[in-house]
Amino acid sequence: MKKVGFFRSIHVKFVIIYVLLILVAMQVIGVYFVKQLETTLRTNFQTSIKERVNLLAYNVREEMEKERTPEDPTLEEDIGKTLKDFEAGDISEVRVIDGRSMKILGTSDENNQGIVGQRTTELKIKQSMVMEEDQSVIRIDEKTGHRIWVLSTPIKSGKKVLGAIYLVAKIESVFTQMKTINGIFATGTAIALSITAVLGILLAQTIARPIADMKKQAMAMAKGNFSRKVKVYGNDEIGTLASTFNHLTKKLQEAQAMTEGERRKLSSVLSYMTDGVIATDRKGRVILINEPAVEMLDVSRETILSQPIEQVLGLEDSNSFEDLLEEKDSLILDYSTKSEPYILRANFSVIQKETGFVNGLIAVLHDITEQEKIDAERREFVANVSHELRTPLTTMRSYLEALADGAWRDEEIAPNFLEVTSMETERMIRLVNDLLQLSKMDSTDYKLNKEWVDFVVFYDRIIDRLEMSKQQNVTFKRMLPNRAIFVEIDEDKMTQVLYNIISNALKYSPEGGQVTFSLKDKDDKIIVSVSDEGVGIPKESIGKIFDRFYRVDKARTRKLGGTGLGLAIAKEMVKCHGGNIWATSREGKGTTISFSLPFDHTEEDDWS
Repeated sequence: MKKVGFFRSIHVKFVIIYVLLILVAMQVIGVYFVKQLETTLRTNFQTSIKERVNLLAYNVREEMEKERTPEDPTLEEDIGKTLKDFEAGDISEVRVIDGRSMKILGTSDENNQGIVGQRTTELKIKQSMVMEEDQSVIRIDEKTGHRIWVLSTPIKSGKKVLGAIYLVAKIESVFTQMKTINGIFATGTAIALSITAVLGILLAQTIARPIADMKKQAMAMAKGNFSRKVKVYGNDEIGTLASTFNHLTKKLQEAQAMTEGERRKLSSVLSYMTDGVIATDRKGRVILINEPAVEMLDVSRETILSQPIEQVLGLEDSNSFEDLLEEKDSLILDYSTKSEPYILRANFSVIQKETGFVNGLIAVLHDITEQEKIDAERREFVANVSHELRTPLTTMRSYLEALADGAWRDEEIAPNFLEVTSMETERMIRLVNDLLQLSKMDSTDYKLNKEWVDFVVFYDRIIDRLEMSKQQNVTFKRMLPNRAIFVEIDEDKMTQVLYNIISNALKYSPEGGQVTFSLKDKDDKIIVSVSDEGVGIPKESIGKIFDRFYRVDKARTRKLGGTGLGLAIAKEMVKCHGGNIWATSREGKGTTISFSLPFDHTEEDDWS
């Protein structure tokens, strides 16, 4: 697990948060205190100045309202004397302005007496006289760079404004006091924060230590170690948390053991299932697939994990993951090729919580190739049987209807009709017998009565029998060994196999043709072959001639009275003997039907 950085440690975070809280609290208190103190000091300063200005205004108003004789001093002289008596260390200058002429009647600045008698342009003076109230503002002195307070107070007599007093006071002393106070407050804050940090570190250790222990325990649990216990340091909330954590560890250990057992059971079930199982997450990505599903889909487990299930199943063009979630019926997945059929059936089940939240999807795959093949063969078998029975039955009905309509009176036609009806009846009997024979071989209790037989003598005897009964102009050629070959067979069943194969060869042999019979022993089996010189079998049909009711030339076969079951019966009987049967052919050159039977050389030595 990645190591926690110093500044991301809960220990450091706790100290920082603790110090920040104290700092914020002190700053809030300090800002409020300083603001209020500044307001109080400034208000006291301005109130003291205004009280003195009000007294000066009273004296000036008396001088301005006083009646003067030529012998009396001028108004400017009296105001100058009054301003000389108005001295204070906080006041830089005081001016008296006449209300009617806006001329300066006097100033307290000895170095600025030249402005007396001049008109003033100060905006605050005009505003105070017009609005008949005090006007003040704090400015920066351009010469000293200190803050000054400018005050303009109207001089009123009743409702009449006689003039104004313009005052410039040094308010920088107030801000100097505030700066000193702020320095003291900052020093106190630094000392308090240092003490707080030390206390925070000590306090954080008491809280962070059990949390660190629990972190180590959680890391051990993540690695599967449930044997550790967290030390309980007290009975407070953290101690209770530690005890609860130990209890949680015990429960997790039990749950992990139970989960592991269930996982093993599930893994065993999935491994031994014949059906394929695929599970996805809530986004439809594959998170689990068992071995049968891997084999069915012929994919690599590593390549399809985290892939969308619709892509894995080849449904991306027809179905989305949402469609699969709503799919109630099974889907047929056809992966058949031209050479081999391959069909799967997929059933889908949604994994969801009690609240209805979808957690994923499970797909169960069944290989139904053989089932579909059997169903198709069954349907084809029923259709073929129906077709084979319909033809003779239709013929018989036609001839019987003709006989019933009076054809039985015609001595030439009636015998022919009866002969055809008899032939069709015999044909249906042969068909039914062949079907019964196949049905017996399909049953599980089908048994063979095997005996040890010299197959060379047996094969030669069958050929003799058919050579004597043949009606075509066909010659027989035998290629049989001159020694005995003993094979364990059921003579009746093997007679029927050879009869069916040789009958087929005779049916398709041309006049004057030749049928060749051969027998060879090879390793642990003998190979029996019958070759004709007929029209041969097309390449695309060579693998189907052993299917039930399959005919290469259907018209000719029906004409010759075949049922289309001879080679199918031969195939089943050879398989019952533990052998195999196959055909080779060249169109226009002929066909060879061969089959093999198990052959034991040790048994042959015993017989000899």
